[in-house]
Amino acid sequence: PQVMRYQVLLSLMLSSQTKDQVTSAAMLRLRQRGLTVDNVLQMDDATLGQIIYPVGFWRNKVKYIKQTTAILKQKYGGDIPRTVEELVQLPGVGPKMAHLAMNIAWDSVSGIAVDTHVHRITNRLKWVKKETRSPEATRVALEDWLPRDLWRELNWLLVGFGQQTCLPVNPRCNECLNRDICPAAKR
Repeated sequence: PQVMRYQVLLSLMLSSQTKDQVTSAAMLRLRQRGLTVDNVLQMDDATLGQIIYPVGFWRNKVKYIKQTTAILKQKYGGDIPRTVEELVQLPGVGPKMAHLAMNIAWDSVSGIAVDTHVHRITNRLKWVKKETRSPEATRVALEDWLPRDLWRELNWLLVGFGQQTCLPVNPRCNECLNRDICPAAKR
């Protein structure tokens, strides 16, 4: 379970600004090399970079992965932290990743994981009382009214929808099943 939690965190770190297929391929290559805290700490930066390339911002992610992995080894015995507050202190880990890590790795719903898709779509649907400017502000606004038992699935439901239909530019409103109830489709 500890190795699985570490791999969850690394996959979340790699996924930022990266297509799912690219993240998946990088994770497969990492797993083939033995994706554990000790193995990553023994790997030099150039090798790690070759393995994760072409994930977005791969050079920065090499640094974050190495720094985070060292912290996990020193401070958490090779496991990942059990709280959002501790997770966001790790290099390269933001609130969305922390909430997803809590959900997947620890089976604990700590908050709504709001990425750019969830932020955009919930604003378009007017699920926030007044328009929010950041994913974190959207998370706070959504958690204020959305029943907690729906928090876990919101990210899963809206990310794919945002990648396929409710696009940032030129959303496919004519194909959308929500077009009759969506304020943005009526513009």
